[in-house]
Amino acid sequence: MKARRKGSLSWWILLALEKTTDGYVRFEHFAYNPGLYAYYDYWDRPLKKSELAQAFKRLREQGIVREDKVGQDLIFKLTDAGKDLILGSETNNENWDRKWRIVIFDIPEEKRVVRDLFRRNLKKWGFNNLQKSVWISKKDIFDKLKGYIAELGIEKWVIIIESEKISF
Repeated sequence: MKARRKGSLSWWILLALEKTTDGYVRFEHFAYNPGLYAYYDYWDRPLKKSELAQAFKRLREQGIVREDKVGQDLIFKLTDAGKDLILGSETNNENWDRKWRIVIFDIPEEKRVVRDLFRRNLKKWGFNNLQKSVWISKKDIFDKLKGYIAELGIEKWVIIIESEKISF
């Protein structure tokens, strides 16, 4: 599925939709104001309206986004499948202990190398980022993560939360 390829326009759209506070985005607003969405700085080329329309069409056909018409506006919302895709539902739900692991950090700029290493390892361990410094996973690696944070010496800048309930 093309939407799963990180860095693709489809992936970027899913991230932006997931970040919207009201859960939807108007197509026209998104097409003409991409800088207002969280992940625009990761998109490295001009956004073409036709390319954006094709990406939305593919996502709609895959059941990842839903299209609604409100007055003259065409709006898109993430479906549950889209939310699962963004939040890493590739973890087998049969083995999931129903707990989310959330990592929030604010590691200072002078520790950039450690911060980048930490981010890379979160990604490697199956975490998905909700925002640049907020990561989430279904994998039970709380103790491993706590030890790794201590090993890096970044305890005062990192919070780990383990929760059974989370609302998007």
